[in-house]
Parts: sequence; C-alpha cells; structure tokens
Amino acid sequence: MGDAFCSDCKKHTEVVFDHSAGDTVCSECGLVLESHSIDETSEWRTFANESGDNDPVRVGGPTNPLLTDGGLSTVIAKPNGASGEFLSSSLGRWQNRGSNPDRGLIMAFKTIATMSERLGLVATIKDRANEIYKKVEDQKSSRGRNQDALLAACLYIACRQEDKPRTVKEICSVANGATKKEIGRAKEYIVKHLGLEAGQSVEMGTIHAGDFMRRFCSNLGMSNHTVKAATEAVKTSEQFDIRRSPISIAAAVIYIITQLSDDKKALRDISLATGVAEGTIRNSYKDLYPHVSKIIPAWYANKEDLKNLCSP
Repeated sequence: MGDAFCSDCKKHTEVVFDHSAGDTVCSECGLVLESHSIDETSEWRTFANESGDNDPVRVGGPTNPLLTDGGLSTVIAKPNGASGEFLSSSLGRWQNRGSNPDRGLIMAFKTIATMSERLGLVATIKDRANEIYKKVEDQKSSRGRNQDALLAACLYIACRQEDKPRTVKEICSVANGATKKEIGRAKEYIVKHLGLEAGQSVEMGTIHAGDFMRRFCSNLGMSNHTVKAATEAVKTSEQFDIRRSPISIAAAVIYIITQLSDDKKALRDISLATGVAEGTIRNSYKDLYPHVSKIIPAWYANKEDLKNLCSP
C-alpha cells in the first residue's frame, strides 16, 4: 500500500500495486493510475524446464572490475533442435578460438570463492583475496608455483588484513591438497613481491589470541558463561610476557577455564577443536600457570578453585 494523487477522486488516496499486471490502482475508485510498471525486485520463477538447462537465472552475474571486460563477456549457448549439433560445433569452434585473457583469473576467483564458502568467510574477505591474487598475477612472476598454495595464501593474508584471522591449518583444510609448508612459502612470496611493488611492507594485521576464542569455544560447544570467562582471561593474558603464539595461548586458556567448570574438556578434544598439538597446549599451560590467579576472572573462580588446578 502506498499513497498517490488520484485524478478521479481529486485527492491523495491509498493505492494498491498489482504485481501480476504491473498496475498501480486507486483503492477507492479503482482507477489504474499507472500501468506496465517494471518490477525491479528479484525474480523467483525458475525457467529450468522451459530452457532445458538446470540454471534458473536468465541474466549474467554482476560486473567484476578485476576482469578485463568487467565479467560481461558473451558465451554462445548450445541451441536446441536438429541443427543444434552443427550450429554448436561451428560456433563453438570459433568461440574457443578467441581465447579469453581472463580465463585463468575466473577459475582462480571461483576457487577462492569455494574455499571462502567452506570456511564460512564473509564476502569482503573473498573480495580482498581476489584483489591480492590479481596483483600477484599482474606481475607475471607466479608461473611454475603451486596454484592451490598461492590461492590459499591469498585467502590467509586477506583474513589477516580484514581482522578475521584463520589459522594456517584451517586454510590448509580447504586448500585442495596444498600443505602448510607450501602455503607458508606462498605467503612469504606474495608478501615479498607485493612489498617490492608498493615500495613498502605489506600490512598483515596483528593476531591476538582473542581473535580465535569464540570460534574455538563454539567448536567445543562451551556455554555462554564459560565463553565469557575465557574471553576475559585471554584478554588479560596479553598483559604478561608469555612467549607463545596467540593460537597456543587461546588453547591453553580454554583448557584452564574448562578445568574450572563442571563441563571439563579433555586435552585431546581441545587439540582437535583448535588445531594445536597436545604437547604445545601443555607447554603453554606451564607458562600461564604462574599468572592464573591474575588471568582468571574473580567472578568465575575463587582462590580455592584455583588451588585445585593441576600443577604442570
């Protein structure tokens, strides 16, 4: 329902929009004020059965400024009918002869999109990874390198730059077989070459243990009460000189917090949820133990509870 001036009623009246006909009708006298309006909303009807194709979309994707033609190139589809084979073969040959300069980029962007979707990353991170890969590709110096590792490294750097870091192990799980070592080498290569191009070091963003806390706690199915305590504890731990990686500190804090709760988590479960080795968690726990009384929130555990913690 909207409001418009009706020439018959000589006043502003409420109008009704008929979506099927595209007409705007006065609700009082029934006069059609506007006809054949264009509906700019999403089209939900599927045309798969009519066209013999599984894709219900009748328009192309959005423009992509990273591609030469903006992603608006034309592809000749295979026609239906008896002469379809001849037509598609002749036109298809000519179409394939005209090589698309962005074919490699398109495939790379699709791979990055798939990895991002599997990790549940937002679109801004995916777009940032595409931009990083485009810069690397423009230098024409990445030939012969592991493509999967290169794309995974672009995604890793994008996560860091967007302040939504993921561990190398998490990136590795969706990298189509690329190893942690290969991704690490690819990351160093990208940072070095993009730094030389820009004339300054590439900003990677600082990783904090708290960046991983909520995701790790969610993987373990921890309650809101324990998640809040773990978040506060890991933030307080930054005040101390604990020379461990942020991921190791996060895993160790989760271990301490769960040991003080009724829902205790085994070290093996924490290792699986965080991707940190059990031995590394134990060593990080040893480093944190002297500061436990200051790290753990007072509202979560008292001094008597802390005394019951197992000494490392």
